[in-house]
Amino acid sequence: MAARVSASKANKKTEVQSHKQELRTEVQEFKRRRILEQSRELFFAQGYEATTLDTIAAELKVTKPFLYSYFRNKSEILNAICEIGIRAPLAALDDALATKLPPGEKLRLAIERVTTTALANQQCIVVYRREEMNLEPEEAQVLAELKQEFDRKLSGLLQEGAKRGEFTFDDPDFTALSIAGLITWSALWWRPAMGRWSQTDVVMHMIRNVERMVGRKARTTGSM
Repeated sequence: MAARVSASKANKKTEVQSHKQELRTEVQEFKRRRILEQSRELFFAQGYEATTLDTIAAELKVTKPFLYSYFRNKSEILNAICEIGIRAPLAALDDALATKLPPGEKLRLAIERVTTTALANQQCIVVYRREEMNLEPEEAQVLAELKQEFDRKLSGLLQEGAKRGEFTFDDPDFTALSIAGLITWSALWWRPAMGRWSQTDVVMHMIRNVERMVGRKARTTGSM
C-alpha cells in the first residue's frame, strides 16, 4: 500500500514538473514571437539597417540583454523573419500537394492557399526580398535551399499535370519559377488598405493568371 502511495506521489510530482516545463516553453515561445513581430514591423517600416536592437527593445519595453536571451544578434532576428516568409508558403503548398485531387484542381488549390499565405505574411516576404543582402552567408544559403524546395515541388506538380494532359507549357522548372515570382510580386505590391482590390480579388486573379500560364482552360462555372 505504502509503495502504491509513494508511486502515486512520484507520478503527481512528475506531472507537475512536466506542466511547469510546458508553461515555461509556452512563455518563451510567446516572448520570442513578440520579438519577431515587433522587429518585423520595424524592419518593414524603416528598414533593417535603420533599426537597432535598442529600438526594438524600446518598442517592446524590455532591455537589450532580454533580446540576447532569445537571439544572438540582429542578423539572427532578420533570418528568423525571412524564414517565416518562405516556410509558411511552403507549408501551404505541401498541404495542397497532400490532397488526392487531380493535378488541375490541386494546382488551383495550391495557388489559392499559397497566395493567401503569402499575403498574410506580407511583411516577412517584403523584408526578405528587401534585406536579403544583410543575411549572413550561411543563413542566406538555408533560405535559398527552402526556396528551391518550393520551386522543385511546384515543378513536380506541373509535370504531373502535363503527363495527364491537363497542362501545356514549354518548361516546368521555368514555369514554376515564374509562378512563384508572380505570387511573391503580389505580396510586394498589395496593401490591405489600398481599397481597389481585396485579398480575394488578388487570389482569384492569381489563379486565373496561373491557369493561363500552364495552358489550363479557365473554369466557367463553380468558380471560387
